[in-house]
Amino acid sequence: MIYLLIVVVVLVVAGIAIYNGLVQSRNRVDEAWSDIEVQLKRRYDLIPNLVNTVKGYAKHEEGVFTKVTAARATAMAAPTPGQKLAAENQLSQTIRSLFAVAENYPELKANQNFLQLQGDLTDTEDKIQAARRFYNGNVRDYNTKIQTFPSNLFAGMLGFTAKTFFDDDNKAIQQPVNVQF
Repeated sequence: MIYLLIVVVVLVVAGIAIYNGLVQSRNRVDEAWSDIEVQLKRRYDLIPNLVNTVKGYAKHEEGVFTKVTAARATAMAAPTPGQKLAAENQLSQTIRSLFAVAENYPELKANQNFLQLQGDLTDTEDKIQAARRFYNGNVRDYNTKIQTFPSNLFAGMLGFTAKTFFDDDNKAIQQPVNVQF
């Protein structure tokens, strides 16, 4: 009888440890996602200033400004990592077109406000890359934990599901926005 009680206690303690480990991993993934969102928010805040600065020099390039603004709004509204990734890809493309327009205006390229915004955007892109690597590392650890024995037995019963990587196979988004002139 005592051996049965010891086995039950060991199983209960193991189950609690596995459950707590799964919760900790899920919380690390959520924290890493919030880091990405902080950097993306910073990027979203920079874009209107950048567009307004370029507008001052290139007033007749309205189509580019409209596309950047629409891409920013779409990216901000994307609810899931997968949708956000697709929207961020589109936003990166439109920012590239904005910088292509800026290359046609030498006075703009020398503007201190524009140069500051370029530097801030480059810094933000670097931080997004770092946050993305951190998030994907946590997702890898979490997904490994819920898919390996014995935690996979508890994960399925307790509703732990695999998380999506914030990664892509699109070459365009793998390169940071080039803001050098």
